[in-house]
Amino acid sequence: MEEKRSVKVALLGLGTVGGGVYKLLERQKEELIDKAGASLELVKILVHNMKKERTGVDASLLTDKWEEIIEDSQIEIIIEVMGGIEPARTMILEALNAGKNVVTANKDLVAEYGRELLDAAQKNQVDFLFEAAVAGGIPIIRPLKQCLASNEIDEVIGIVNGTTNYILTKMFEEGMDFEEALAKATELGYAEADPTADIEGLDAGRKVAIMASIAFHSRVTFSDVYTEGITKISAKDIGYAKEFDSVIKLLGVAHNTEGGIEVAVHPMIIAQDHPLASVRDSFNAIFLHGDAVDDVMFYGRGAGELPTASAIMGDVIDVARDIRYQCTGRISCTCYRDTPVKEFKDVKNKFFLRMQVDNKPGVLAAIASVFGVHKVSISKVIQKVITDGMAELVIVTEAVKEYHMEDAIEHLKDMDISELLNYIRKLKDDNLDLHDCLDFMQMWYRDILMYKTTKDINLLIFKDEFSTVKQVAALSGYEGLERILAAIDKARVRLDANVNMELVMELMLLTMKEN
Repeated sequence: MEEKRSVKVALLGLGTVGGGVYKLLERQKEELIDKAGASLELVKILVHNMKKERTGVDASLLTDKWEEIIEDSQIEIIIEVMGGIEPARTMILEALNAGKNVVTANKDLVAEYGRELLDAAQKNQVDFLFEAAVAGGIPIIRPLKQCLASNEIDEVIGIVNGTTNYILTKMFEEGMDFEEALAKATELGYAEADPTADIEGLDAGRKVAIMASIAFHSRVTFSDVYTEGITKISAKDIGYAKEFDSVIKLLGVAHNTEGGIEVAVHPMIIAQDHPLASVRDSFNAIFLHGDAVDDVMFYGRGAGELPTASAIMGDVIDVARDIRYQCTGRISCTCYRDTPVKEFKDVKNKFFLRMQVDNKPGVLAAIASVFGVHKVSISKVIQKVITDGMAELVIVTEAVKEYHMEDAIEHLKDMDISELLNYIRKLKDDNLDLHDCLDFMQMWYRDILMYKTTKDINLLIFKDEFSTVKQVAALSGYEGLERILAAIDKARVRLDANVNMELVMELMLLTMKEN
């Protein structure tokens, strides 16, 4: 049998994860000889502050000079756990170009510069591995690149941020509000002093970009990922989700469709019988679908000292094996396709909306009318009376394109329903003949359409209002004016059929406001 050799290793960074790597190297020193086919000898640790006391660490290994590592020809594996883009990117590129193998847990770097680093590794026929960059101790990168390589994967959905999952779990199970749950997460060390990257979905966005790139064999960068965090989720939202027999999770979602790749991070309501719904506290889970394997789910600790170190050491052992058998650089960049990433506004999703409105007849109908105009179909509605003549509406839509939903929401924001209702009631209270009002409106909009078509002032009924007619005509489209005139005709027919007057006029005024 071939004599087992020694592989020298350098570690960049000795924080939480770096400390975990050091512990595993020491703890499994003898065992790793058989596992890796070589002994792994840690010879240098790059640190920022040489004066800092580090209990349990061999001080002779410490250095603050990068050149002592990059210029040491005997060092074959560099483990980067510093985090951040620079100087990590520069150091890793220098290491790869010097013929050294690199293992990293740096999701920020891989999400933005993965292709550049993988290309450098391929050029120099060395390994660049990053299992720990996504979901901590959960194996997902290697399964995607190797175990599931024969599959056409069309869906990857994951809870890939333990902090936000812990917060949402506390809100769901203990009724905490967001701020209280965040404070608890900070107290337990799940959340950083500045939790922005977690709670705004940025951390998860980088991980999803990496997974989508590998799963769909096409480059997806962090800038391609729509991100929305959990800061706007309230205890009330959680309560309504319960009424729908569902939970709210911050999910990274990637789909490979005929029209391109859809990729996003945002809170989602999922049914309680979905496998991801049972993932609690700081645990992570990734659910994917392949044409051969069908549904697969990976579950475990998504962060932490030893879980992340476990993933790193898995990569290190793989590299050591490759070194022994002289086959480094076997698996480099697998993004051989050039699939476009769809703009998020063109992606279909179901939406959850909660709003407070006047508790008066016709309001729901008015909102439904706005949704209908913008091609938004309503799936479920809950209406609860609260106080002072107000009601709370909770609406769940069918799948609808993002831009249709955005247009509907903007329309609702611009629309003062109370104002419209008050105007309608004033017409009724003043005992005005609504048919006369409709005739007046019809003549007015007929003038606008006539002038827009002919530019002839002599054809107008309201010649004295020519400047206003001209102004409105310039701002209005032909189709919009035709819809308004049709709405006036429809209102007249409905009134004659004894349909509720407030509802009839409200729907007509909403059409006018829209067009």
